[in-house]
Amino acid sequence: MRKFSRGWSRRLALSWRKGLVLGAVATFVAATSAACGGSGSAGGSGAQTPLGKDDTLTITTFSDFGYADLIEKWNADPNRPFKVQPTVIADWDPWKATLNSDLQAGTGLTDIVAIEGDAMPQFLAPGASDQFVDISDPSLNGRWIEYKYKAGQTADGKQIGYPTDAGPEGICYRADLLARAGLPTNRDDVAKLFSSWDSYFQAGQTFVSKVPGVHWYDASNTISQAMLNQTKYPFQTADNKVNVDNPELKNVYDTVTKYVPTLSTKVEQWGDDWKAGFANSTVATIPCPGWMFANIKEAAPNVTGWDFADVFPGGGGNWGGSFLAVPQQSKHQAEAKRFANWLTDAAQESAAFEKAGNYPANIAAEQELVSKNATDSYFNNAPTASILANRAKAVQPGLPYKGDKYSDILGLFQSAIQRVDQGTDPAASWQTFVQAVGQLS
Repeated sequence: MRKFSRGWSRRLALSWRKGLVLGAVATFVAATSAACGGSGSAGGSGAQTPLGKDDTLTITTFSDFGYADLIEKWNADPNRPFKVQPTVIADWDPWKATLNSDLQAGTGLTDIVAIEGDAMPQFLAPGASDQFVDISDPSLNGRWIEYKYKAGQTADGKQIGYPTDAGPEGICYRADLLARAGLPTNRDDVAKLFSSWDSYFQAGQTFVSKVPGVHWYDASNTISQAMLNQTKYPFQTADNKVNVDNPELKNVYDTVTKYVPTLSTKVEQWGDDWKAGFANSTVATIPCPGWMFANIKEAAPNVTGWDFADVFPGGGGNWGGSFLAVPQQSKHQAEAKRFANWLTDAAQESAAFEKAGNYPANIAAEQELVSKNATDSYFNNAPTASILANRAKAVQPGLPYKGDKYSDILGLFQSAIQRVDQGTDPAASWQTFVQAVGQLS
């Protein structure tokens, strides 16, 4: 996941503007590798204490996972074996910093922790993964979309995360604004218009020439993220060697920065000005995983005209998707695994989608939502569940490759795009990015 409402953050999808934890995980991995010696049992785990009906299990998530009603329902059931106390951090970045520091300290974490999908590769690294309980369970094989399940698994098969959601993307668009430019507004026609990045940008050029004061998309970083999700090796090779001097990544950068002057709002993604673009109807389109729905609604609850098309330029893309993990620090690991299992079962992932738009990674939940033909009145009664199911089929597993430094380098890349938005020459900002990547340990 990623998202900002999910705390107006990302998502993360993700708020990169402050660079809060650059290099923190790399430091953490080195520290834990030394502390744990690469063993299968990490420091910080201790004697287990069973929980009774009056005892409490703790869980920390970031932004909105759609869990509030589910946890309330659990706690209200007298037959439940224990109670649950949630903690919700507004954004991923501050939670990532706390997660790293408490893992290094060996204390301070709740029984269950949420991990953002783009950061998971760092926690799967040797040493880092030893700080989490292996929650593998053969009875759960086939529960989740395969590529999401594998994304929470170490190279040697240790499962440290249960998938909470996935992020297949369509395109949200203001049909009323497109009509002002003489562009198609019907979902099927819009899908044809947005079939490739070239046609998407070309439509944008037509739009801004005819509708002054309205931008084609919400932020340059949204488009860069969308395009990155279709690249094979944006930041690291298959053996985790850092390589940002590659044509795929440079194409994304050059394309996005080329359209900064004409199509972008030039505002900081997830910031107040970004939110205002929706409220003030100065944004016409935005790449949309399901969790983005809540962000748009929160920013512009009274705005009408939004719709959702079954298309994504260039094929498919997945943005977001988080995990629930159990730290070795937990004194209630059996109960933590049980509750994480429950939260990621079909009924609960379906409920989370209906509450917060988090598209389920659970296959049965996806099938249930499609069979119900769930629609969204805010988006002109678009069949959002069916559209997202189609978009999920278009996702190419393994794209992009996410090595152990993916999250940190992505932050630097997004900062490079943001500098161009603010007036820096694209070539100069690229060099700053390359130099910053070179300083990563």
